[in-house]
Amino acid sequence: MNKNFLNLKDSYLFSTIARKVNEFQKANPNTKIIRLGIGDVTLPLTKAVITALKEAVLEMGEAHTFKGYGPEQGYEFLRIAIKDYYKEKNVSLKADEIFVSDGAKSDIGNILDIFSSEYVSLIPNPVYPAYLDANIMAGRKVNFLNGSEANNFLPMPEDGNGGDLIYLCSPNNPTGSTYTKEQLKVWVDYANKNNAVILFDSAYECFVRDKNLPTSIFEIEGAKTCAIEFCSFSKTAGFTGTRCGYTVVPHDLVQEGTSLNKLWLRRQTTKFNGVPYIIQRGASAIFTPQGKKEVEENIKYYLENAKIIRKTFKELGFWFVGGDNSPYIWLKCPDNMDSWSFFDKMLTEANIVGTPGAGFGTAGEGYFRISAFGARENVIEAMDRIKKLY
Repeated sequence: MNKNFLNLKDSYLFSTIARKVNEFQKANPNTKIIRLGIGDVTLPLTKAVITALKEAVLEMGEAHTFKGYGPEQGYEFLRIAIKDYYKEKNVSLKADEIFVSDGAKSDIGNILDIFSSEYVSLIPNPVYPAYLDANIMAGRKVNFLNGSEANNFLPMPEDGNGGDLIYLCSPNNPTGSTYTKEQLKVWVDYANKNNAVILFDSAYECFVRDKNLPTSIFEIEGAKTCAIEFCSFSKTAGFTGTRCGYTVVPHDLVQEGTSLNKLWLRRQTTKFNGVPYIIQRGASAIFTPQGKKEVEENIKYYLENAKIIRKTFKELGFWFVGGDNSPYIWLKCPDNMDSWSFFDKMLTEANIVGTPGAGFGTAGEGYFRISAFGARENVIEAMDRIKKLY
């Protein structure tokens, strides 16, 4: 067996949350619990996507339009749609630099296959737990980037010990903080100087409203020689249950004289058989004029929720980041409470479920994540309860 798996810590976060909520609900069966801890979307797939999915299903039922094995890197129609989307960001890509996947999470873990096991990974703390776990499974050495109030939970090179693979997530999960172009330029220069590779998770890029903030690492000069970008349709268009995303590996990204694009293509054609045609047709509908309009309405809905949450905690005097260009609000627990104590208080006294920051790393202790992925009426009611509590 791979004994590295034995080094994984049991993930108590969401199982503990579920247990605590279930116990409270059982003891208080008539209490309405509002859940604002989940990172899953709640609005359904848009009409344009549903129409495309239905049409693709019918195609699969006719001999002359039936599709069998597709290209492992994705159908050309979707890769071209993604390429054109990047063009709107003033980023020029080639279609064969884009690899369609079943979601960013898979590729962020699988990308380790093409790098030396001797490479050291540099991972933010706090951050999405899958980054760390994937590296532990691979037996890699990990250094940490230290996020804090001092750096607004946007760590820079001096906040870590250095590494060969640098994980950056912007807008960040869980903190909602977003790097500026100037900050990312520092990271790009650092990576190019030290022959490191940035693994850039842009799953929440569609929530960025500030035109001065980057939504892709490739908006930064020099990034194509040092970065790989992962993106997802999960938060963009509600594909959490449908599974589709993509990874961009530029041809200019070369290590030891070898194109990493070529290595990733070889890896995918060996270990991955591609995303179903039906799903890719649904994903391509996101980029049509109607699809863009419908997706934008959903994004605005979640951001309005975030605005309501931000307004409440600002009025109450809480320290927080996020919520302006992100669906997450990362707040400091009041009265020096630890994350789980604040969770318990919110659950038992306000009947609201959030996510304890300690579950995202040691630097998350004393902080709490609130998600804007919820129904508007529930968000409003939850904020009213918090106002009464504080």
